[in-house]
Amino acid sequence: MNKIFNFSAGPSTLPKQVLRQIKKELYNWKNMGISVMEISHRSEEFLQLMQDAKQDICDLLDIPENYEVLFCHGGARAQFSAIPMNLLKTSSDNVDYINTGYWAYSAAIEAKKYCDPRIINVSNKKNGLYNIQPISKWDVATNSIYIHYCPNETIDGIAIYETPNFYDKIVIADCSSTLLSSPINISRFGIVYAAAQKNIGIAGLTVVIIRKDLLKIPRQEIPSILNYKILVDNCSMFNTPATMSWYVASLIFKWLKKQGGLKKINKRNQEKSDFLYNAIDSSNFYFNNVDVSNRSCMNVPFFLKNNKLDNIFLKESICFGLRGLQGHRIVGGMRASLYNAMTLEGVQKLVEFMKLFSEKYS
Repeated sequence: MNKIFNFSAGPSTLPKQVLRQIKKELYNWKNMGISVMEISHRSEEFLQLMQDAKQDICDLLDIPENYEVLFCHGGARAQFSAIPMNLLKTSSDNVDYINTGYWAYSAAIEAKKYCDPRIINVSNKKNGLYNIQPISKWDVATNSIYIHYCPNETIDGIAIYETPNFYDKIVIADCSSTLLSSPINISRFGIVYAAAQKNIGIAGLTVVIIRKDLLKIPRQEIPSILNYKILVDNCSMFNTPATMSWYVASLIFKWLKKQGGLKKINKRNQEKSDFLYNAIDSSNFYFNNVDVSNRSCMNVPFFLKNNKLDNIFLKESICFGLRGLQGHRIVGGMRASLYNAMTLEGVQKLVEFMKLFSEKYS
């Protein structure tokens, strides 16, 4: 079988070492003669997995002791509702949502069910390139309870690399496509959350890192499964968790540690994205429409100057061993997601194909 490289934005590629371990343990986990998919989440063995996973992610992200880590259901979209329901005292409380693209705007629209969010547009376009205003220029209200933003927009390939410095505000970040791809100063945030199917593992799990002082009894009756205090009090097991997703995440955490941690992973991610962006920029056949300062290391959108060749590009890329390159339906074009598990070899093969394709159809 030819080697295949999967550039899907999510569910995304997994480390081959982790896949091999899953295969090896699938029928006989911990020499118990049964699968991890069959074991009780209340068993001694699974409770140990849970504790190890929590400690490993705390080690990787250097999470301070005044934070809790939750492993939740519902994907990142569930947190779009959970956040205002847990944090706001009244529906008239002021909150700021920084609009950088599709996912940031989606969070703001969901919040409208529970409050009247102030949507702050910070995206600009100059000379055909999108960029984000510096954080110092964000028009944040003095009386807002929290600020919500998305550091990396997977669809548009737009990233914010500054660390927020709103010390008098609760800063909330949807890090679904970036968490565990580089170090992050958790202490600057009230809540950081991320769906698993990018850099954490497989779909079905969402990690929520929340400062303990924010764990209060909500102002209203909310679904228990979205109540952060209930989830903390029950160690993320108020109901049966997504055990397989949790298990895979635990393997990813240990794999990341073996790779040398997040500083080394970030260096590799930067190397991969630089290699691809250099290939795009040096070509007269392809282009990227994001300013260099806001280009994402995780999600690299690119376009063919002759978009009539898009379908041919996708068909021939699959034959070349490259999958998941179709851009999001909203923006079209191509998109290569370079999450932690994507290797430099995979990016090199993509660039090789891009060069061959451009020579063939120029």
